[in-house]
Amino acid sequence: MTPKETVEEFLRIIMIPDPVGARAFVSPEMRIRFTGAREMKDPAECTAFNAGRYAWVKKRFEQTDVVATPDGADAIVYNIGTLYGEWLDGTPFEGNRYVDRYVVRNGKIVQMDVWNDSAERMLLRAGLCEPWDIRS
Repeated sequence: MTPKETVEEFLRIIMIPDPVGARAFVSPEMRIRFTGAREMKDPAECTAFNAGRYAWVKKRFEQTDVVATPDGADAIVYNIGTLYGEWLDGTPFEGNRYVDRYVVRNGKIVQMDVWNDSAERMLLRAGLCEPWDIRS
């Protein structure tokens, strides 16, 4: 399996959510860092974190880019797209941008970094920030 296939299959399974099945794609030394510098070590922690934010959530892939490190030991995989699903109150959402960065070594994911617009959208829903229209 290529690094791109490894990451995309991991994401497909973790979004079911099936954190136990997702473990097949990660190294025991896995390091996970979510938006806000939240540190985790296991796919089950990602699932628990998402359960505290969303009734359900899925990723719509737009592109996956792979770059080898200079020594060729690791592949850096960027998966970019949007989140869609429902907030905890059942309100649907879509178009929530995300960027995930993975380090794949010997066919296993050893590092995962996650960034998305969820916190900004939650602030907006709570009336704690003003909407921003990129077109204005």
